[in-house]
Amino acid sequence: MKFYIATDHAGIDLKDYTVELLKEKGHEVVDLGPFSKDRVDYPDYAIKVCEAILADKSSQGILICGSGIGMSMAANRHSGIRAALCHDAYTATVARGHNDANVLCLGERVVGKGVAESILDAWIEGGFDGGRHIGRIAKIESIH
Repeated sequence: MKFYIATDHAGIDLKDYTVELLKEKGHEVVDLGPFSKDRVDYPDYAIKVCEAILADKSSQGILICGSGIGMSMAANRHSGIRAALCHDAYTATVARGHNDANVLCLGERVVGKGVAESILDAWIEGGFDGGRHIGRIAKIESIH
């Protein structure tokens, strides 16, 4: 699977860990930054990941900030993006299965590395369940 990943200054450590973990698991990762802990604005990096996902529909995105909330709000402003803030493996599984989420949002100050790894595993193993969820996704996509 191909992942585009970005963060703000509050998620650098978890981003770096996630990049290495995904590579170890055999996934392609495109790190869109930033590459230092200098203060940056999270919407700028959410835009980068969302534009990459929309141009490369077979890929997935990961956005990280301190809480994950700002990134998920910024990402969900893009038509075609279904970003899910996940705090555990269950929410990651449901986000993929029921909501066909294509961007995973994490909060470095909320989840540790072990929980982040279980979230990533659930995200990767999961897929869209289809069925009754198809119409709901269509309704989400029709919102302007």
